[in-house]
Amino acid sequence: MDRREHQSPQGETARILVEFLEVAITSVVYLKGLYPSGAFERRRYLNLVVHRAQHPQLRNYIHLSISGLQPFIEKGLIERVAVVFFDTEDVPLERFIFKLSVNQSCGSMVEDADLEFSLRSFLMKLSVSQTLTSTLSQDCRWEIVAYFRTLPQANMGNTAALWISTDTKQWQLPPLITPIKSMSSEPLNVQLYLEHPSSFKTMNSKVQPL
Repeated sequence: MDRREHQSPQGETARILVEFLEVAITSVVYLKGLYPSGAFERRRYLNLVVHRAQHPQLRNYIHLSISGLQPFIEKGLIERVAVVFFDTEDVPLERFIFKLSVNQSCGSMVEDADLEFSLRSFLMKLSVSQTLTSTLSQDCRWEIVAYFRTLPQANMGNTAALWISTDTKQWQLPPLITPIKSMSSEPLNVQLYLEHPSSFKTMNSKVQPL
């Protein structure tokens, strides 16, 4: 992870987190097996073999969605980022939730060695978590959803306009939650857990559509 000169601790942490989320979300999509294996290529990140989307539309959707969150993460506006899988009737089947916390009062840069170890461990755990997930049909769809603590203001630039309110159906009952991995490396905390419906009844956050 190369540091950027003249960047605030919050800006540096947001940059690292965005880079990590792009890799992690690609890993989630690869894990679900909705695309042929040839749609991905093997790359190295933090000295770990990971997968990167080869198809331009798929790669750009993930990259632009997550990189667009960087200014909001830097300001502490993002609470969670989710990868949501839907059935053919747009009912959520499964949600991978990344719960984020960035210490806004931290005035020092994150320690590279500690953070790299934590992020690498996170990705290793994610890569072997397929048994925790449900098998989905090939005709399901997915999207990236961001949960904002407060709505982004129009004066935050063009990035704010990319995120629109979603009409995604929600579950009436509290979901079944399966923890996958958590990490804490000041000033960054990340938790990943799975949500499944506890029933098939559904009810209606900010989303960038695929």
